[in-house]
Amino acid sequence: MGKLYDKLMEDYRLKEGLNACINCGTCTAICPAAEFYKYDPRRIVDMVQSGDDSVIEELLKSETIWYCGECMSCVTRCPRKNAAGLIIMALRNLSIETGLFMESEKGRQMYILAKDLNHNVLNYGYCVYPRNFPYEGHPEAGPVWEWEHAHLDDVFERLGANLDGDGPGAMRKIPAENLEQLKRIYDITGATERLEKIKQAGLKKAAELGLTEEEYIQKLYTEGTKMHLNHC
Repeated sequence: MGKLYDKLMEDYRLKEGLNACINCGTCTAICPAAEFYKYDPRRIVDMVQSGDDSVIEELLKSETIWYCGECMSCVTRCPRKNAAGLIIMALRNLSIETGLFMESEKGRQMYILAKDLNHNVLNYGYCVYPRNFPYEGHPEAGPVWEWEHAHLDDVFERLGANLDGDGPGAMRKIPAENLEQLKRIYDITGATERLEKIKQAGLKKAAELGLTEEEYIQKLYTEGTKMHLNHC
């Protein structure tokens, strides 16, 4: 067995998610992502079971491992209780650890999640914070969102929410001590280190392309191929 395969098998998610797969294809049949993306969890499990380092490296560089939504529908139907979703998590983890995630378009988009989504979580306590979702950067949200974003306080008040307010209610302001606890969780679990690794890889790629960080982010948000979808 190769070095990449050995490192992959150290991940507890492989030990919990791969139990003598019989290659029946049930995971692919039930998978929502497989309906839209060029994604076949049965084939990925088969590739992992091969133990071939060159095959594992191919997966770590691929678009394929980023299609999974981690819904775990696979484990609910698998006759052996395998979890292709857990295997995908392990592959993603190793792809980032080795830096091979930068070889794929979907992998490079992890920079956006590392920067924007986690910025919202750590600073506001929410994955999506409405004031940081302007229409100008997300025209796909449509004209209704353009109006709503311009009238956020009024809209949230009418909905009975508590945007940035003290006390209970949807979208309330999260106390500083709770945000500090979130940050400590990130630090202790290695998430802070992981985010920094993704950030540095992204900045290096931006420099290679001659782009500023903001230009690189806009490129990730607005440019992409259609090769990922089943019907393309």
